[in-house]
Amino acid sequence: MAFTTRPTLRGTFGMVSSTHWLATAAAQSVLERGGNAFDAAVTAGFALHVVEPHLNGPGGDAPILASVRGGAPQVLCGQGPAPAGATVTHYRDLGLDLVPGTGPLAAALPGAVDAWLLLLRDHGTWPLGDVLAYAIELAQVGHVPVPQLTATVEAVRDLFTEHWSTSARLWLPGGRAPRTDELFCNPALAATWRRLVAEAEAAGHDREAQIEAARRTWREGFIAEAMLAASDTMTMDSSGTAHRGTMTGDDLAGHAAHWEESVSAGWGDWTVHKVGPWSQGPVLLQQLTMLDDVTPGSLAPQGFDAEVVHRLVEQTKLAFADRDAWYGDAAEVPLGTLLSAEYAAQRRGLVSSSASYEWRPGSPSGRRAVLADHIRRLLDGAAGPVAAAGVGEPTVQTGDGGAVRPDGVTRGDTCHVDVVDRWGNLVAATPSGGWLQSNPTIAELGFPLGSRLQMAWLTEGLPNTLTPGRRPRTTLTPSMASRDGQVVLAFGTPGGDQQDQWSTHLFLRLADEHARTGRLELQAAIDATNWHTDAVIGSFWPRSYDPGSLVIEGGAEHELIKGLKDRGHNVTVGAPWSEGRLCAVSRDPESGILSAGANPRGMQGYAAGR
Repeated sequence: MAFTTRPTLRGTFGMVSSTHWLATAAAQSVLERGGNAFDAAVTAGFALHVVEPHLNGPGGDAPILASVRGGAPQVLCGQGPAPAGATVTHYRDLGLDLVPGTGPLAAALPGAVDAWLLLLRDHGTWPLGDVLAYAIELAQVGHVPVPQLTATVEAVRDLFTEHWSTSARLWLPGGRAPRTDELFCNPALAATWRRLVAEAEAAGHDREAQIEAARRTWREGFIAEAMLAASDTMTMDSSGTAHRGTMTGDDLAGHAAHWEESVSAGWGDWTVHKVGPWSQGPVLLQQLTMLDDVTPGSLAPQGFDAEVVHRLVEQTKLAFADRDAWYGDAAEVPLGTLLSAEYAAQRRGLVSSSASYEWRPGSPSGRRAVLADHIRRLLDGAAGPVAAAGVGEPTVQTGDGGAVRPDGVTRGDTCHVDVVDRWGNLVAATPSGGWLQSNPTIAELGFPLGSRLQMAWLTEGLPNTLTPGRRPRTTLTPSMASRDGQVVLAFGTPGGDQQDQWSTHLFLRLADEHARTGRLELQAAIDATNWHTDAVIGSFWPRSYDPGSLVIEGGAEHELIKGLKDRGHNVTVGAPWSEGRLCAVSRDPESGILSAGANPRGMQGYAAGR
């Protein structure tokens, strides 16, 4: 891991890594002004809503991992559940067999904003007004859009102009998409946050009282009223038909972000911590448990060759098959068995010298998987054509630019931010959803509702069945890793179903190299050639599956590509620098040295620190 596009940053004061330089700069500014990692992360989260609106927004979601002074990570659940009226029967009665990928029927209760506010209340030190000042300025004064924002708006131009007029007014003023050489402003969003701050400050001078007042306004005040009106508006969605949503005032008022325990698994002297099985997070842990026969330092001393990549890909397929059969929030998940050494050994035994083209969920404790109707159709070849490898994933740069479809469907990009401060606090967060192309812009608020319910099934009795009050299984999955009881690493990436593929590869590179050298070379691990498989059941509408597929980054060595093809993988070579948008920060508890690295792919992720 010698080559790097930029250095691994090192210092002792504070470090930030995120998917956009302006979010990184805002968070580092907070650290420089005396804020802690939690103040900085919340600031970055609201900034990302402004500068990456095609990838996340206030109407979306935000699973967060927080470690106080290097202690055991806690999960802050910013994933909203389904409204009370979002039942399988209701959607089936509308003639649907999948939840649409856009529109009010796809909207879960928004969870991101309340999660950021709860993080600020419980572990931050700054007043709400100071934190939101950065996002307000970016929205009011403007920012220079990244090229993908412009491309996203162009992709959905006809949808906006023909059906979503409020979106057209914001994103196509005068018929022109935001330009990368001009400032773009969102005055409605700036006004929303100014009014939120004003209503919060009216509650008095106590910082926590102000934050609680803001949370009430979000759930029950002017913001809630506008979101409810948007949900109740007949809206054209990806099904080709207009529908209205089911969200009610009781739904919004009754939902709040909350804290819960993380789940973990070890590899050598490392422990990796993830969000629970209402996310896809434990698939990273399952991949680690299947590597229990390999010790760190011996996995790939000469780099990831074809034999190693083949094994990792095959174990990825097995872990993700378990995700689709067993993960969710609507039924008990046998996580203890799924992460046990005995089960891992059974699954590891299925890996052969040739690529598998089968979808093979396991049978934990002898249980048999019940399949969603759509999965059955996919496996029978009756669900229409599967997606071509790499197409439609915004973090996989493909020749057709398939980030967003003309109907607004997005196959799962998002944002990420990691922060570590001089006191040893760490945050890893993966905010997403509420994309500008997910639902019509709510004119008076400056943002749309999300579309996370598209990940739930319309088949009864599954762990991920669409169920009122339960969370759709999300792909959002921040990560932390600890050694000797101290969290030393926070990391993650956008990328939908690819998140716990790219994050796994990053962690394995770091842990394997650390065993040999004692160093964590974050930037080199981020820059290394990456890959993913689409031989998983897609989490985003229209829920595709491409058995045997393997997309490897352009620039990979010919010998590696040939070795994978010889093992039976259906290899597609993607564009150079096209796989992943990884971020990472670390802290050495002994020396106090802080480090950070950020992804060069897409030319917008940056780390900062001193």
